Amino acid sequence: MEPAALRAEMPALERTIYMNTGASGPSPRRVVDAVTEFVEYHEYEAPANEGMYTAAFEAFADAREAAAGLLGATPAEVALTQSTVDGINRVANAIDWSAGDTVLRTDLEHPAGVLPWQRQRDMYGVEVEVLETDRGRLDVDDVKDAVHDARLVCLSSLSWNYGTRLPVSEVVDVAHDAGAQVLVDAVQSPGQTAVDVSEWGADFVACASHKWLLGPWGAGMLYVSEDVVTDLEPDHVGYLSVTDSNGDYEFKPNAHRFEMGTTAPAPYVGLRAAIETIDAVGIGTIESHIQELTDRLKAGLGDRLLGPEAYESGLVTFAVDDPEATVERLAEAGIQIRAIPSPEAVRASLHVFNTAGDVDALLDAL
Repeated sequence: MEPAALRAEMPALERTIYMNTGASGPSPRRVVDAVTEFVEYHEYEAPANEGMYTAAFEAFADAREAAAGLLGATPAEVALTQSTVDGINRVANAIDWSAGDTVLRTDLEHPAGVLPWQRQRDMYGVEVEVLETDRGRLDVDDVKDAVHDARLVCLSSLSWNYGTRLPVSEVVDVAHDAGAQVLVDAVQSPGQTAVDVSEWGADFVACASHKWLLGPWGAGMLYVSEDVVTDLEPDHVGYLSVTDSNGDYEFKPNAHRFEMGTTAPAPYVGLRAAIETIDAVGIGTIESHIQELTDRLKAGLGDRLLGPEAYESGLVTFAVDDPEATVERLAEAGIQIRAIPSPEAVRASLHVFNTAGDVDALLDAL
């Protein structure tokens, strides 16, 4: 599928220039149609055919398989969640914390990678240490100096505020050498760049469908390494998380122990359709297109650019006098970007459906 063909399938783009995919991406018709058609089938046809639970469980299985292919994992290593923060919380609440255990995170983390550890601090006396970075750059030597007392390291694959790529595999190697596990908030990666959890080597990877994958809200993915999964005791239990729900329960020996019970299957049908759509465009096409657009935007921004000059992602952060007022003014002009708190700036997100004309319109408006 050509980028222009994908753009033509996205009704939201008929009414606005959308550059806020880093927050949430608008879906193409084929994704919404897949969700709608499944809901109708599930409610109208399945009761008289295979049954509503069977139809839902098949949708879950298909979604796990698609998510596993996206992440470079196996379906047994993937649990379906509702969001990135949901996945992070499921991991955080399954670890047997002791007072004095340390979580090491960067100062680049989204609240999804901050609040769960604050909660563990308040509940169990977990200590949280924060690694300082420089304009989105994480120094691996700083990780080496700080990780020796850590039980878990939390970092993002792409920083949500600067658009920088963090050295995930290097951090994982350092953390594992020190005896710490690693959780990656990867929500900014799938859909705009290739993801292979086996190359990262992290113990946990959490992400979701509603950003660069252009999928629906409510569909998250949690990768859990088979090397650590049986050491985790989820704080919730349901018939999907156990091997036998009719007797004394035992958690499943894989990531599925993090799933519980009846939940809406439609978002996961949308997740699968979104992954198939991204595959149809091709991740190579997507990355090269994003690079062309971000290069164009960065050249026009000049010294206002706060993120990396070279291409690293579709997130471009830049300085303006009043971020909130600028976002409001641009919205009135039909251009959607967002303000961010740290640094106090604005951020544009450029995806494969955007065009050079979108970039020029933003620069003209600025």
